Order: sequence, then C-alpha cells, then structure tokens
Amino acid sequence: MSGNQSLCTRFTFVAFSSLAELQPVLFLVFLILYLFTVGGNLIIICLVGLTPSLHTPMYFFLVNLSFLEVCYITSVVPLMLVHLLAETKTISVRGCAAQMYVFTILGLTECCLLAAMAYDRFVAICHPLHYTLRMGPRVCLKLAAACWTTGVVVESAQITWIFTLPFCGTGKIQHFFCDVMPVVKLVCVDISHIKIMFFAVSVLFIMSPCFLILCSYMRILVTIFRIPSAAGRRKAFSTCSSHLLVVSLFYGTALFTYLQPKTAHTPETDKATALMYTVVTPALNPVIYTLRNKEVKEAFQRVTQRNPLRQTA
Repeated sequence: MSGNQSLCTRFTFVAFSSLAELQPVLFLVFLILYLFTVGGNLIIICLVGLTPSLHTPMYFFLVNLSFLEVCYITSVVPLMLVHLLAETKTISVRGCAAQMYVFTILGLTECCLLAAMAYDRFVAICHPLHYTLRMGPRVCLKLAAACWTTGVVVESAQITWIFTLPFCGTGKIQHFFCDVMPVVKLVCVDISHIKIMFFAVSVLFIMSPCFLILCSYMRILVTIFRIPSAAGRRKAFSTCSSHLLVVSLFYGTALFTYLQPKTAHTPETDKATALMYTVVTPALNPVIYTLRNKEVKEAFQRVTQRNPLRQTA
C-alpha cells in the first residue's frame, strides 16, 4: 500500500448513474417487482401452512426457499430503491459488510436448498416405496439445517476475511450493491489469494450442489423413460418440472456471470446479469410454483373459498 493512498471508511455506488433520466422509472419498476416477489412468496408460505395436504417434504423445502427469497431480495432491493432517488449513493464499510454477509449466505444456502429439493424429487420418483422412510420429518429438518449451516459458516468465514483487509482509493463500487468482486477490487493489497479462495468456494460449495442436481435428474429421467404409459411419464415429470425450471434460472444466470471471459465483463453487463439473479429470478419463482403447480392452485382456491366474507354473502 503506497503512502499517498488513504483508507476508505465509506463506499459510493456508481449504480445507474448513466441512466439519470430513467431512474424514477427504474424505481417504480423495481418497487413493483419487489412487492410482487415478497407478496408472492409470503402467499406460498401461508398456503403451505394453512393446507394440511401440502405438509410434505417437497413443500417444506419450498417454504424454506420462499422465506430465503424474501430475505434475499430484501438484502439488495430496498437500499437500491433509496439510491435511485438519492443524490448521494454511499454506504459505510460496516453496512457494506452486513449486506455482503446476508446476500452471500442466502445465495449459498439457496444452492444447497435446490440440491436438497432435487434429492427429494429423486427419492419420490426413483424410490417411491421408500419415500416416507427416507424423507421423514427428521431427515427434512436435518437437510434444511445442513443447508443453512453451510451457507452461514462458509460465507461468514469468507466475508470476514475480506473485510479484515484495507480498502483505499476512490471507494467507488461499480455496482448497485456490495457484491464480492466489485468490493474486492478496492482492496489495497494483492488480491490473488482472494481470487483463489473465491474459486475454491465456488467449486466446492456452488458447483458441487449443481453436480448433485444433475446426477439426481439424470436418474430421474432414466426412471421416467422406463414408465410404460405416457400419462404416467407426464405425471412423474410434472412433479419436478417447476424445480427444474427454477434451477435452470438460478444456475443459468450464475454460470453466465462467472464463466464468461474477462473481455466480456463490463460494469454494464455485470449490473444487467446481477439484476437477473437478484430481482428477476426471485420474482419468477412464485409464478413458476403457482401457475405450474396444480396442488398449489387448488390449495389457493380452497383457502380463498374459506373467506368469511364470501360465506356470509
């Protein structure tokens, strides 16, 4: 660290400064998406809680995922909305660390939860006679606890290490939230060891769940193709199509972000892809699990029909 560099105590987001005239429009769009995402996921949580027929392992994990998505989008979007209307888009180093803790912990936990949901579908389709034994309440609780514990332990260690390093320079973050790599670029010391750690964590704890999901669905597809009747194949595939679509959205945007060549990385493309996995994907998940899920739609109809205002009418 050279002597003419001062340590940063606050960061400034560049965010969408180049789109100054569109920021009120962006504020309205992102606000609607945020309210829709939170409302949609809370509806799913309430539906599962109020409907005994949905008290199954599949919907237990779906409740975990919905709760996670609410926290996930809330860790990013409210502050982004404030900065869209504010002239000064700053955040303290501690505030940045807090946001990064929450965002990365939830991101890694989601990877693990999607793998647990894939395992649930694998057991249900490939070993239906052993489903209640292999996916009992204790097993589901242990799997969910393992997912959350992995996210908290791994990301807490990684982010704590990053924020023990000094930050200097202008303190400008070329992003709209405290993502890992844009913040790491402001570190004064050599960051090659951080990149190695980031790569190791990505391979071990992000790609490993992806590999487990792929293995589960390979076995699922083999089992489905062995079902003699077309109706049986459609029914079996319909039970995992929603999860498969969510996995494709989540890992598709993640792989596009982290595997594209360095020459393709620009602040604008990074922000666009980040909007996909922080705003758009969480907003699509409630739609996927309601419109493509017959049980959830039927549960919603039963709950709305219990409305006391309708009964009195």
